[in-house]
Amino acid sequence: MSKLENKIALVTGGSSGIGLATAKRFIADGAQVVITGRNQETLDAALAELGERATGVRGDVANLDDLDRLFAYIDKQFGRLDVLFANAGIAPFVPFEAVTEEHFDGLFKINVRGLFFTIQKALPLLSQGASVILNASIVAQSGLPGTSVYAATKAAVRSLGRTLAAELAPRGIRVNVVSPGLIETPLIGKLGLSEDEIEAFGAQVVGQTPLGRFGQPQEIAATVAFLASDDASFFTGAELVADGGLNQV
Repeated sequence: MSKLENKIALVTGGSSGIGLATAKRFIADGAQVVITGRNQETLDAALAELGERATGVRGDVANLDDLDRLFAYIDKQFGRLDVLFANAGIAPFVPFEAVTEEHFDGLFKINVRGLFFTIQKALPLLSQGASVILNASIVAQSGLPGTSVYAATKAAVRSLGRTLAAELAPRGIRVNVVSPGLIETPLIGKLGLSEDEIEAFGAQVVGQTPLGRFGQPQEIAATVAFLASDDASFFTGAELVADGGLNQV
C-alpha cells in the first residue's frame, strides 16, 4: 500500500519548483492533491503534468479571500484535509541598507502572514492525525548577506512550527519544518540578482557545500513526503535540514 493512499493533500505554491515536485511525489505515494498558484497559466501547465489525481485553485496566500475560496473548494470536494504543505513564498535578496518598507511588508505578507492564515483557515478541515509541513530555509541560521528580511521571515516560520506543534498536538496533528539549502528551482531567477551575480552566488554556495552541488526539488519533495507519512509518526516540532551539509558540517 502506498504511504499516502487515500490521503487528501494541499500544496500551496504547487505550480513550480519544490511545490510541483512535492505534488508529484504525493501523487506517486497515493494521495489526491490540490495545488495553488498565483498565475493561472503556470497553474494549468502544472496540472497538465500532474494528471487526473490533481486539481488546482488559483490564488494568493496573502489574500484571505483567496484562502477562504480555496478551503471552501476543498471542503466541498473532499470534506477534509490530511496533509498540508505550506510552501508558497518569495525570496528576493536586497542589501540591508536598500530594504524598503514595500520590500519588508511584501515578504512578511506572503512568507509569514500568508503561511500563518493558510494553516489557521485549514484547521477546521484538518483530520485527526493530519500532517502539516512548513517550508523554511537554512538562511534563518546562516547569516547570509542580502537576506535580512527573507531570513527573518523564515526564522518566524521555524518558530511557528514549534508553537503550532504544541498547540495542535491534542488533535494528533503533527507540525514539522523542512529547511532546504540552495535548490535548483525557478525561484533562483527571482532573487533580484543579475545573471552574473546568480552564477557567482551559486558557485560560492556550491563551493561551501560538502556534497558539492545544488539540491534538486525532488530531494526536498522526498523529505516532505516522509514528514507527511506515518513513517514520521513520532516527529512533531522538528526541523529537517536538507542542505547538502552546508550548515551542518
